[in-house]
Amino acid sequence: MLSRSGTLRLAVVLPLLLLAACGGSEPQAKANGNAAERPIPVTTRVVQPSAWNDTLQALGTAKARESVTLTAKVSEIVQDVHFESGQQVSAGQTLVTLKGDAAHAALVQAEATYAEADRLYRRQKELADQQLIARSQLDTQLALRDAAAARVRQARADIGDRSVRAPFAGVLGIRQVSPGSLITANSTIATLDDVSRMYVDFQVPEAALATVGVGNAVTAGATAFPGETFEGKVETVDARIDPTTRAVTVRAVFPNDDRKLRPGMLLDVRLFRPERQALVIPEIAVVQVGRDSFVYRVKADGSVEQAPVTAGVRRDGQVEILKGVAAGDRIVIDGTGKLRPGVKVADAAPAAPPKQDAPAADGKG
Repeated sequence: MLSRSGTLRLAVVLPLLLLAACGGSEPQAKANGNAAERPIPVTTRVVQPSAWNDTLQALGTAKARESVTLTAKVSEIVQDVHFESGQQVSAGQTLVTLKGDAAHAALVQAEATYAEADRLYRRQKELADQQLIARSQLDTQLALRDAAAARVRQARADIGDRSVRAPFAGVLGIRQVSPGSLITANSTIATLDDVSRMYVDFQVPEAALATVGVGNAVTAGATAFPGETFEGKVETVDARIDPTTRAVTVRAVFPNDDRKLRPGMLLDVRLFRPERQALVIPEIAVVQVGRDSFVYRVKADGSVEQAPVTAGVRRDGQVEILKGVAAGDRIVIDGTGKLRPGVKVADAAPAAPPKQDAPAADGKG
């Protein structure tokens, strides 16, 4: 049990402790209140319309501007091969020569027959002019001479068919024949591609047809060249829409001076639609919670509110806002992770530029 003196001390000490506790908590409460009311530093921006063009993405296959598989017109033995695999050739250059002994002999025979028929025609023409032979006999000889001339042309064409020439300038593929081999009309000699410009065909949905036109900018990427972008333009939009896929084929042309694009290459194509004015903000400003998207909009009193938005096309860290904000609204761009509706914000001071070292003094004395 407490003595009377102890009870008196306790009665005096307790009020003093309570008074001290009350007096100490008041400054701390004020400090906490000031900290809560202090604006949160963020980065804001006023939304303004800017130039924007969205894109359509598709897969396309590269094709050579001109492409052909070289074959021979006749079945014959290869006499000479005048090219190597992968060689660049010009239009009309001779690539393969076939044996043509029989064709040359046929030409000599045809020329001899024509010469004899021509002599007879000239002699009979003189006689006909003197009315010594009937005119019908002269006409018969003229027909024989013309037939002989046709056989000469045919023999020369047969000889020409024994030389395989490049129909256009381009790059040859792997050689498939050698001297001495027998080739037929179905035998492949090599492939020839004009790869100075490349075509890329890809599909565009019917709903986007109104925004696709000749001259639209197109970019493409290839897995063979990661990080590299090829630039081209739309050259042709097909006249028909596929009734099965409800898509239209679009052909873009790409310069290929460095010969990086090759026929058959699969490309990731992006078609840029015509430029227009849109509300575009950085992607980092859009907060995603489940299926809902919103931005923090700054009100007149400096506090923020959540503004639900509908996002459109995203590209290069930017996103088009279709609904939810208007031109002139101030939104928070950076620092959204520490915000909640109703808190006040203030633009953070821009970082000071790094100090440059003072130039060294000239030591000339």
